[in-house]
Amino acid sequence: MLNGLETIRMARAMNAHAARRMTVIAGNLANADTPGYRARDLRPFDETYRGGGTSSLRATRAGHLRDAGGGIAQARLVEDRGGRAPNGNSVSLEAEMMRSADASRQHELSLAVYRSSLTMLRSALGRAR
Repeated sequence: MLNGLETIRMARAMNAHAARRMTVIAGNLANADTPGYRARDLRPFDETYRGGGTSSLRATRAGHLRDAGGGIAQARLVEDRGGRAPNGNSVSLEAEMMRSADASRQHELSLAVYRSSLTMLRSALGRAR
């Protein structure tokens, strides 16, 4: 029922993007000592929302990332082009902390949009409190 509202759909997509980004960040941290590992991140939400991706992907396994609408995520992984350690690893703990804080902020923003949308709906139905 609520999927027909654009603001709620956008809030769900933003929340899903933040969750996927945190998964990518956790993978980066897990491989912080892996020689040759390159840090990854997702493209920003504003680039991926509304089909900003240039191609669609097909899910072939249950573990593939899906978007809020049930399709495969448009948010593609991008490699960090930052500096590398002598062993070829490009994970920076400081950069991952910044990414994590940004993803957390994005999650909080999506919840605020969702709550505001529900408040407006309640007001429209005469059930505001």
